Amino acid sequence: MAAELTSTKLNAENHLLLDQPLLRLPHELARKNFKSVQRIVEREREYILPSLKATASVSRCNGQTPDQTLAALDAMISRMQGLKRKMENLQQEEKNIHGQSKKRIQHLENLHHIHSLADVKYDQWSRVRLDRLVADYMLRSGYTESARQLAHEKDVEDLVDLNVFIQCQRVAESLRRGESKDALQWCNENKAALKKSQHNLEFELRLQQYIEMVRTGDKGKLVEAMVHAKKFLSPYIESQSTEIHRAAGLLAFPRDTIAEPYKSMYAPDRWSYLSDLFVRTHHELLSLPSRPLLHIALSAGLSALKTPSCHSAYTSSSSNSLSTTTTVCPICSTELHELARNMPYAHHTKSYVETDPIVLPNGRIYGQQRLLEMSKKVGCVEVGKVKDPTTGEVFGENELKKVYIM
Repeated sequence: MAAELTSTKLNAENHLLLDQPLLRLPHELARKNFKSVQRIVEREREYILPSLKATASVSRCNGQTPDQTLAALDAMISRMQGLKRKMENLQQEEKNIHGQSKKRIQHLENLHHIHSLADVKYDQWSRVRLDRLVADYMLRSGYTESARQLAHEKDVEDLVDLNVFIQCQRVAESLRRGESKDALQWCNENKAALKKSQHNLEFELRLQQYIEMVRTGDKGKLVEAMVHAKKFLSPYIESQSTEIHRAAGLLAFPRDTIAEPYKSMYAPDRWSYLSDLFVRTHHELLSLPSRPLLHIALSAGLSALKTPSCHSAYTSSSSNSLSTTTTVCPICSTELHELARNMPYAHHTKSYVETDPIVLPNGRIYGQQRLLEMSKKVGCVEVGKVKDPTTGEVFGENELKKVYIM
């Protein structure tokens, strides 16, 4: 009874290892929102205070007419009203972030009130988490409308990062179409954070703009490309000297060149590379995992099931029409086969094997008694013959070899 209670006891901390991004993202969004407020206030302060001081000084010295003074004050008031509207929008965004964080914390808090894996409340909580993981996978795969509908029907909209992934997909798609405007705007909005990034997204985007200018072959565009390189590429000379030297050499090669690395620089698939680079940089800045959470959860479960017999040279019963068994191994299934390939094997401290194991000529091991009984039930096997239930091969009983567990 004690062992049964131990096995069904819920360890909330282990469950929450997978759900760290659930709280990290709102924190990053709140921090980004605060930085936006700080930046806007500082910019407006640098304009308003000197303007107000200058207007007051000139008015005291009778250097302006009353109409000019009123016009200057009206301009400052209009600017302050614009600041107020921006601040109201940012305040509303902050309220939305705090509301989202509150619901996510409540969702995780519910887990700490469940003490057993057998509790029906745990099934309900797990179902909500599964809906979240599926929606996250859809968003990362580009199925934004399906993810939105799923989140709405399952009432998990505040637990799924819909807007973040939709905006990310919009910029990524624009890069695949050969447009860099949206990505550069995103870089400008996150300039401070990008300085700490391990990816050189802005440099790569500026380099691509340079490449597109050179691609035209027009003399005017070549001059424009050199000006562009001096302004946007030269600041990276210390960290990207090799790429900048290659960019300079690109001026001497036409777009149909076969010489490397210039052929690769002209290649259209650089836009796909930039799109993937943007997604990686975006996820890094917002503390989002690079892989779908569904894959991470599946990997943990697959590792617990994987044995050395998985990914063997022999096909599983799920893919063999001659097999007499119907059990499908998740590791060997078509859907999860590749995902499980690089997973480590499960660590088992106890081994459960048949009491009379034998090995067939094809290398597969079964319990002798169970194999003989199964072969008799099949009915289509000759006397003195046995059938491999997985591969469908037939062997003589004299070909069976006894296996001894060491």
